[in-house]
Amino acid sequence: MRPFHNSLRAIAAFALLCLFTGCASIQSPLPPSLELPKPPNDLRAVRKGGRVYLYWSVPDQTMDRQRVRHPGPTRVCRSLDVPMKVCGTPVGNLTALSVNTFAPKPQANFVDTLPTDLGQQNPTRLASYAVEAMNLHARSAGLSNQVLVPLVPTLSPPANFRAELSSKGVSLSWDCETPPATSSGVRYVYRIYRKSVDTKAEVKVAEVACPDNRFEDQTIEWQKAYEYRISVVSAIELAPKVHPCPTQQPTDAANAIECLDVASAEGDDSPAQKVFTKDIYPPAVPSGLQAVFSGPGQSTFIDLLWAPDSDADLAGYNVYRREDDGQATKINSDLVKAPAFRDTNVVAGKTYKYSISALDERGNESAHSEEAGETVPQP
Repeated sequence: MRPFHNSLRAIAAFALLCLFTGCASIQSPLPPSLELPKPPNDLRAVRKGGRVYLYWSVPDQTMDRQRVRHPGPTRVCRSLDVPMKVCGTPVGNLTALSVNTFAPKPQANFVDTLPTDLGQQNPTRLASYAVEAMNLHARSAGLSNQVLVPLVPTLSPPANFRAELSSKGVSLSWDCETPPATSSGVRYVYRIYRKSVDTKAEVKVAEVACPDNRFEDQTIEWQKAYEYRISVVSAIELAPKVHPCPTQQPTDAANAIECLDVASAEGDDSPAQKVFTKDIYPPAVPSGLQAVFSGPGQSTFIDLLWAPDSDADLAGYNVYRREDDGQATKINSDLVKAPAFRDTNVVAGKTYKYSISALDERGNESAHSEEAGETVPQP
């Protein structure tokens, strides 16, 4: 009986030990990770001329939520099938060392040069792009989100693009070109950009269609340096059978294709035209000047009234007076802000002739207006 009691004591001791310290439970071993990177979901594309610029974030997690420790190559895929089913023959391959893995959110990019005949043979079609992130064994979890790029051919920038200063802003001009005979159904428009040399900020200022070949940019600031460039945008309507509009937005990122009715592509840029907007242009000459004596029984003065100047940078007016055949002399000490002035320094029996000039914020002064005369009667 003693061995039996000893065994019971041993079992009880083991149970008590597990109660206070815990005993590891035996589970089935986890399967090894395949280390398949998560497909990117932020692929973006910009077409410029005959090149397509692609950007996306490098996957940093696998499908089983592990950190990507051994990234493999990434394939860049282009297809005329919308949406793309499989990558097929990639147009580019990026090795794991081709991306910046030290950035907070590593980014990758690729530039695809479109074959010339691809656009000529398929001007009304769209190309679908995707990337495929793979592991070291060239296996992937599928394609990234897909982006569409129109294949419509683009034109070279127009010749003789010029930027010249004018009184109202910057006058831009260029040579309109005859579209090629093979461009039936394609609409062309000239797109103009302006960049501030100081801030580097760039804005689109106009889109102009031929036969117009001039544009005046009146949104500039004076005393600033700018750079202008122009390119030709090709636009074409998409055939419904090529790109039908979905009735409901797909939830699958790989098939969430944007619905487009018109596809457009921007051609290459012209050389930049630089201009400094030095304001040497005075405001318009004031008009409608009238001179009116105060009348009997009042203090002696002559009131002047004229039509207000509409220049946006108007600073004020100067008032000039002359007697008989003498020289006109400025009689205001400060700039006159309103289109009215009262001259109280007049003498009975004399005739005075007045004229007005306008000044802008940079001190440019207009020519004098037409004169208006008035005689102060004898008391």
